[in-house]
Amino acid sequence: MNVLVVGDVHGCYHTFRELVEANWNPEQEVLVQLGDLIDRGNFVPRTLQYARELKEQYGEQVVFLKGNHEFEWIEHVLRGPNDNWLRQCGQDTLDQLAQVNMEYETVTSWVEALSLVWENDHVFISHAGVSLAAHNPLLEDSEVGVLWNRTPLKDIGKLQIIGHTPCKSGKPEYDESSHTWNIDTGVYKPNGLSAIRVSLQGEVLQLVYQPTEEVDVTS
Repeated sequence: MNVLVVGDVHGCYHTFRELVEANWNPEQEVLVQLGDLIDRGNFVPRTLQYARELKEQYGEQVVFLKGNHEFEWIEHVLRGPNDNWLRQCGQDTLDQLAQVNMEYETVTSWVEALSLVWENDHVFISHAGVSLAAHNPLLEDSEVGVLWNRTPLKDIGKLQIIGHTPCKSGKPEYDESSHTWNIDTGVYKPNGLSAIRVSLQGEVLQLVYQPTEEVDVTS
């Protein structure tokens, strides 16, 4: 059994679906998406619906993690208004949901239930990684927690796989000091959506790159 880890999707439904259908073998792999399904791209509702369909069909073979954009959604709906999120990309997300009559409660119940990490003895997957500065990396509102961190990462004795901060090269990048792969390659910029295939022992087997479908990011 291997693990196929997919980076930040950001509402780029067609690109996400193309990568999954071309590369994931559900009979032999767990699919883990490391957060930020929503915001920025043109197809947030369809992305959410596709994620729910995958989860319903494949159960524990599919894992969606929480990213900071899902946290921002919760902040807005349950404790809002989240004005900073609205200005950056949230209002467009709300408009997209309104166009297809997708209820806020449906999205909220989905994102609230998302896990922060997927891990075993050799692999640790989260949205932003375990910081050297974090006393409790699982605090959702911490600037150095696994939803928000942009500071140097800690070597935790496992392979870390993260996203959150788009790689400057536009390709997945490896940090030897923390034994971490960052696979956020800026799908919405547009650039492309990346994934990494690893064994349960933390061996990197393949890097996957899907160029962004134009329809996902152009008006």
